[in-house]
Amino acid sequence: MADSNDVAAQRIEVIGDATPEQVAALVAVLSAASGGAVEVAAPRHTSQWSAPARQHRKPLTPGTRAAATWQHSLRP
Repeated sequence: MADSNDVAAQRIEVIGDATPEQVAALVAVLSAASGGAVEVAAPRHTSQWSAPARQHRKPLTPGTRAAATWQHSLRP
């Protein structure tokens, strides 16, 4: 059984005169293709002030609280 840390090495040979930019691009592509460990971000604690549901208007309710109804009509 193979260990999960074993990596199959492949030989890559660059033929011709490669510029430093071409070599850097090749290294970047091969590094990205190697699929190293992915770091999982911790869940962020967000405040209720920034919640998307807070942007929606609440329905206005008629009744004895008329002053409060007018106050809520101007707020999101």
